Amino acid sequence: MTTVEICVSDVPTALVAEAAGADRLELCADLGQGGTTPSLGTVEVALRSLTTAGLRVMVRPRGGDFRVSEIEEQVMLADIAAVRALPNPRGLDLGVVVGALTGAGRLDLPVLRRLIAAAGPLPVTVHKAVDEVHDQLAALDEIIELGADAVLTSGAAPTALEGAARIAALRERAGDRLRIVAAGGIRSYNIRQVLAETGAQEVHLRAPVRRDGREATDADEVRRVVAATR
Repeated sequence: MTTVEICVSDVPTALVAEAAGADRLELCADLGQGGTTPSLGTVEVALRSLTTAGLRVMVRPRGGDFRVSEIEEQVMLADIAAVRALPNPRGLDLGVVVGALTGAGRLDLPVLRRLIAAAGPLPVTVHKAVDEVHDQLAALDEIIELGADAVLTSGAAPTALEGAARIAALRERAGDRLRIVAAGGIRSYNIRQVLAETGAQEVHLRAPVRRDGREATDADEVRRVVAATR
């Protein structure tokens, strides 16, 4: 069965996505900047409001590039500690999403090592910063060595379909050591093609719709995506 992860920006959109059948949610603020750390209150209310869906919390202090300064790392470490300390009354599958690069287009391994260690038992996903690394296959081995749980990627291409061959190669290289989550331009009308060409068992997407002047989650699109994977 394919795991469907929906990217959401607040608790109401998270609840809509869960009710529509999403298996897991990535909770972010400021999706216009590619996602930043949501407020602690947002995460706390999500943990006590959701009932079945897993939850991944973006830990990224700002938009822009993925270089992490010393002070930004301190912020990320504090955010991870705060998320770990929150009550999780239903025992939801809770994890964090992180990424860090050097100016030379490589993974910032010291920073990532400390972030992953700080997460402790929480599963860690390395986000699409990995799509900016020059050698993704080598980076994958480094991420596995660090102990991350998953990598979110479009195969270094604008969309998962364009990067399908690379995603398939990453999945083959990872084997059962790490999960590859396909992302990038995935919708209900193309998800079966994405799955066929990548072999992915997990997908990540937004299902946006404008409502009351802001972005919300399109429950019908989530249902179509889920139905297409079952």
